[in-house]
Amino acid sequence: MSQADGIERTDTEDQSNINGGNATKADEEMRNELELAAVYVSDAQHDRNITFDTSPPGIRLYMLYNHWALLVLVHLLIIINLSLAVFEDPAVYPLPLWVTLAVELVCLTSFAGRLLHFARVTPRSLTTMLAGRPDQAKNICRLLIVIIILTLLDMIIYGSLQAAGVYGVRWSRVLRPLLLVNITEGRQLRRAFRSIRNALPQILYVFLLFMFSVLVFSLMALKLLGKRGLKTEDGNSYFTNYLQIVFDLYVLVTTANSPDVMMPAYNANVFFAVFFIVYILINTYIFMSVFLAVVYNNYKKNLKEEVRQLVRAKRRKMARAFCVLQETCGGAEPVVTQARWSRLVGLVQPNIRSAHRQLLWSVSDTEGRGHIGKLAFMQLPDLLNIQVITLKSRPHPLQTWQPSLYNSTASQFVCRMVKHKAFVYVYDVIILLNAVFIGLDEENSLISNLEWLFLGLYLLEILLKLYTFEPRAFFSRHQFWNWFDTIIVISALIATIINSALKSAGGYSSRQVLDIVFILRILRLIRVVDSIQRFRIIINTLIKIGPTILTFGQLILVVYYIFAMVGMELFKGRVRFFGTGSTDPAHQYCGNRLLNGTDFAKLNYCRNNFNDIISSFILLLELTVVNHGFTAVTHVSARLFFILFHIVVVIVIINIFVAFVLEAFFVEYTIAKSDLQTSLEKKIAELELGVQQEDLDGSLVESMETAENDLGPSESSKGNPSLMFRIASKRYKTVDGLLQRIFEADLNPEDYAEDEEADGPSQSDANLQNPAYDGI
Repeated sequence: MSQADGIERTDTEDQSNINGGNATKADEEMRNELELAAVYVSDAQHDRNITFDTSPPGIRLYMLYNHWALLVLVHLLIIINLSLAVFEDPAVYPLPLWVTLAVELVCLTSFAGRLLHFARVTPRSLTTMLAGRPDQAKNICRLLIVIIILTLLDMIIYGSLQAAGVYGVRWSRVLRPLLLVNITEGRQLRRAFRSIRNALPQILYVFLLFMFSVLVFSLMALKLLGKRGLKTEDGNSYFTNYLQIVFDLYVLVTTANSPDVMMPAYNANVFFAVFFIVYILINTYIFMSVFLAVVYNNYKKNLKEEVRQLVRAKRRKMARAFCVLQETCGGAEPVVTQARWSRLVGLVQPNIRSAHRQLLWSVSDTEGRGHIGKLAFMQLPDLLNIQVITLKSRPHPLQTWQPSLYNSTASQFVCRMVKHKAFVYVYDVIILLNAVFIGLDEENSLISNLEWLFLGLYLLEILLKLYTFEPRAFFSRHQFWNWFDTIIVISALIATIINSALKSAGGYSSRQVLDIVFILRILRLIRVVDSIQRFRIIINTLIKIGPTILTFGQLILVVYYIFAMVGMELFKGRVRFFGTGSTDPAHQYCGNRLLNGTDFAKLNYCRNNFNDIISSFILLLELTVVNHGFTAVTHVSARLFFILFHIVVVIVIINIFVAFVLEAFFVEYTIAKSDLQTSLEKKIAELELGVQQEDLDGSLVESMETAENDLGPSESSKGNPSLMFRIASKRYKTVDGLLQRIFEADLNPEDYAEDEEADGPSQSDANLQNPAYDGI
């Protein structure tokens, strides 16, 4: 049997022993052991650290707890719960109170059910788990229960007050984002909050020094400029009130009021500009950079320690799985046989192809002994996290229908021409020329006719590629640019034909449709960027870290939501927007006479308000610490709300976010491919089952590739096996995965807590406790 045939063999007999039939008691015990080991491996693969009951019913309940459908449902309910603010007073789309309360009650009931499910998964009851010495899991469960109870209490009170016609405040809405943080799947978000919490002491020292600098400069400004009788543009006294000076100079750090705050002094004497220049250099550039440096240093230090504990927990999970499956084969050293390993992988990843499974085994069992030791077994989660594409080689339909025509000299010349790099460069130039002509006057008949020429060239490109490459390979799921180009070109062609027909008939000209198509056509310029290697590396790195940035996106969402809820309760209805062209006299002062004649009203900032959740988010996004409008309609203390928001978001969270992106970018940009990927690629090459990289070069969308695709006739004609493999993306799925590989070097490979393994898998408490750094 050849290597290619051997790698495609299946283990139907092994699988049937798992899935059905009249299983003996030994088979049932083996099934239970495999399920337990599969759960450990799955936890290690996805970095889960939940303590679960290791009995067979407990294992199945835990597998249900981690089922993708339930996870999707939980996140969907959280999104619905957060979205209720769109329909609640003050609402974007008002709904009756009983509707929003009913939906929120359903969400809370589901969250309570999820909490009870978790209590059933753990080997302890919910009462026992909540009692005793607190730990991360207990604290999170307690917090979830408190949030649910307080929300129910607020719903009852608010509903009763509304029924009695009494004004009430929905104070529990600020607690909604905490559900996103404290669900069991929110460990990455909790880790981000811990990074902030751990960095706060150092940030506090720098912030106090920064505020001392602002206060000192404010005192200097009062003594230097306050007695000179200077006036602002609106006629007010300039720098005569110390607290106002402190606020103005704080805002100057953000450059939001620059150069307005400096102009009265600058107009009086050019040398006063030196004061403001020195202030900006010290506070805007030096202190803000120090904030970033402190945050980055503490973030990396804390992250390294957490990743170390994560790696230890991951290794312990795999050590426990090895302990469950180990056998003794002709020696004292315990091993895992290929049969058990293959059945285990089938349980952990049921959709994995048999050939792919055999490929992974050949990487683990490099000597072909039919079994592997502990160290090789420990690599299984990382192997499963490496995305491998299975490619099928199929002949071109024309090669089957008209072989003599397709294999002719002229036909092969066309195919070689399309595959040549010069063909790509020519169309890159055409795309650039098309972008230039799109920017010119389209009313010119010459330019209008040239659009037809470019459309014809694009259509010719698609037809030539379809002729050269097998259509199913050309339109396979990972060929993003082929789909993109085809849709753009066909849409532009159809829209242009319809527009020309209507225009010639004197009817409506679909100008807006063409504008959209032109914009999409300009996006083809990204292909030109993709063809430049240096640009590709940078953009690929940005794309790869995109999913991990979502963690801090959630963090920012939580903070924005809380401030938006508080802002709506404090400032709703204080400022009103009447729309463009409104004839209402109140339009001149944003619906509040206190704003009459203010810059806020003159500059038409009326839409910057807290009258609904969307307006609140947009207002907060502007980071308006200088919102004098709300100061005018409430009290000067309203500034504290905006200053606090600026401190929390800009100084703390944004710096944490920048530190995260920097670390992620450095890791993705500088890390070479892992040893596991190298071993996998070597094995693919050794078995002669690989696809040459010049035929399938990486691109901006390599992270979008899926698990199974087709090869064109260019591969099948080489005499290679019909089933081939390729590493989809030379990266780990998450930045945490990359960081784990960096910090894993600091751990001893034999650091597996051997004393716990000695207990054996039959012990009732055989499951590992969660590391202290994470919760449920």
